[in-house]
Amino acid sequence: MEIRAPYALIGLLVLTVIAAVFGFVYWMHNTAGLGERTVYRVRYENTVSGLLKGAAVLFNGIRVGEVTDLQLDPQNPRQVMATIAVVAGTPVRADTQAGLEFQGLTGVPVVTLQGGSAAPSAWASPAGQPPLLVADPLAGQSMTQAARDTLRRVDTILTDNAEPLRGTIANLQAFSAVLSRNSDRLDRIMAGLERMTGGAATAPQIVYDLTAPRALVAPEKATRGQLVVAEPTSLIAFETRKIIVRPSGSETPSFANAQWTDSVPKLAQARIIQGFENSGLLRTTTKSTDGVVADHQLLIDIRKFQIAALPEPVAEVEFAAKILRDNGKIVEGRIFHATVPLKTMDAAAAAAALDEAFGKTSAELVLWTSGLI
Repeated sequence: MEIRAPYALIGLLVLTVIAAVFGFVYWMHNTAGLGERTVYRVRYENTVSGLLKGAAVLFNGIRVGEVTDLQLDPQNPRQVMATIAVVAGTPVRADTQAGLEFQGLTGVPVVTLQGGSAAPSAWASPAGQPPLLVADPLAGQSMTQAARDTLRRVDTILTDNAEPLRGTIANLQAFSAVLSRNSDRLDRIMAGLERMTGGAATAPQIVYDLTAPRALVAPEKATRGQLVVAEPTSLIAFETRKIIVRPSGSETPSFANAQWTDSVPKLAQARIIQGFENSGLLRTTTKSTDGVVADHQLLIDIRKFQIAALPEPVAEVEFAAKILRDNGKIVEGRIFHATVPLKTMDAAAAAAALDEAFGKTSAELVLWTSGLI
């Protein structure tokens, strides 16, 4: 027994020293040293879930003290009074904002102090009690609780506006159904807008021309005098370089990449004059220009220059012609018409058929005009 007694005393002494070290470390950690402390009270209007005595007090993110006491207000069950001790000299003012934050993955709550005026301000606290700070009413509200409150408010809004929302959803369904039924039209409209604004990659244009009449009976002697061929008139639809296709009841092909070398009236005028020159039936044929006085004038009105898709695709060319003397009197008028069937419904076949129909009518026009003059 005499040999074991010293060992027991030594063990007890070691345990006492270890406990004292742990107590000192804990005290240093929770009191932040041996410096002088200033006590404040912080009043919370909501729950302070998880806040315990000894919790840290942060001022602008820096630890300056700890929570020394937590009490419920007997007069107001919603309020919680926390007593904090902070390092003396911490610039806590009467307008300093107090709150509660949750730090780390475990969400440890700490008391936060932020801001305040630069100069010390007077405290409105009862005599003999520490200064009072009133925390933000939302302080202590965790993210989960905030999410629940937000969802509750959203649910209230949805409940109050259930009928308008149902009407809006029904209108959206009707609108989407209309878009679905007219998707092909919308695609064509968007494609047209892209081509008009130059935003789409356009295929290269294929240009076609008309042929002036050549196989005419050569005259024994050319007619004296001058003939002026005025620029033909037409509907605005024919004042284009496109190959026009008359609409049908179903899908009508369009030759978007095909065009004439010039607008239909100007191109027809040029090739008719060329036809007169090729025939040699008149001494002089020219366009109507200022300063030119001619013996006769040829007026042409284009009425058809198109592809008709029904019942069978054909090329139609029709125009009315009038011959005027230099005194303005009409010599005679006539309508020229020709149709040529299409072999295939493509741009090349359409241009060839229109050229053939134009060749027939223009040849008749040249012979008719020369005979009258």
